[in-house]
Amino acid sequence: MGAMSTISMPLFPLSTVLFPDGVLPLQVFEVRYLDMISRCILEGTPFGVVLLTQGQEVRRPDAEQERFVAAGTIASVTETTSETPGLLQVLCRGGARFSVVTAEQRVNGLWMAEAQLVEDDLSVNIPSELQGASDALDRILNSLQDVPQHRWPVQPPFRLDDCGWVANRWCELLPLPNQQKHHMLMLDNPVIRLELLHDVLDEHGLITS
Repeated sequence: MGAMSTISMPLFPLSTVLFPDGVLPLQVFEVRYLDMISRCILEGTPFGVVLLTQGQEVRRPDAEQERFVAAGTIASVTETTSETPGLLQVLCRGGARFSVVTAEQRVNGLWMAEAQLVEDDLSVNIPSELQGASDALDRILNSLQDVPQHRWPVQPPFRLDDCGWVANRWCELLPLPNQQKHHMLMLDNPVIRLELLHDVLDEHGLITS
């Protein structure tokens, strides 16, 4: 796994795993995150999504200290809606993966991190023995034709011939434990990631010959 560069950014610890090119809807109402999102929109900067391992997404006085894995995915805000005062609905898109170098929690509860970006997956065509995973995903996309596209869990551009893209979409769609999803996220070989997902799909009868 090669390193690219180091950036400073706020973190949003969540009980979910965001993948590159993934779609993340959020309902934001805590002051620390309303301020963070507003600043990200104003400055055109991203934030980092990391998986919570202790504590809650919503800060409470008697809650456990937040702890999270030291790696995640950059998120960029693509849409916002505010129909209720104090509540912001946000749609984000996953970008590059990163590893946390240092993290510090500010007085208002917001985490700030120095993070090292991780190289994107190499673009690898899907081997014939794994084609079933792509075909199964294509069938799901075709089944959504009557649903407005903005509500699809997978958003274009579709790269059904790319190992990493197909594997990441299955990681999002399958009900895998979050720790397993995070492990998949940080695998540096997209072919191995797709092989593991192909096995899961096959076990559940989702691969057709």
